[in-house]
Amino acid sequence: MKQKILICLMALGALSGCTIKHQVVPGKEPISFNINVNINQEIRVRLDKDVEDLITDNPDLF
Repeated sequence: MKQKILICLMALGALSGCTIKHQVVPGKEPISFNINVNINQEIRVRLDKDVEDLITDNPDLF
C-alpha cells in the first residue's frame, strides 16, 4: 500500500514538472502607426455673365 502511494506521489511530481510556460516578450521597437492623410477640398463657383450682372444690379439679393 505504501509503495502504491509512493509511486503515485512520484508520478505526480514528475507530471507537475511538465507544465506549459507562456511568455509575452515585448518587441525592441515600440509599435507606431503612421497615418498619412491628405484631404484637399476645392469648391469652385463659376457664375455666368448674366448671373454676375444680376448680382451687381441687386446687391441685396444675397
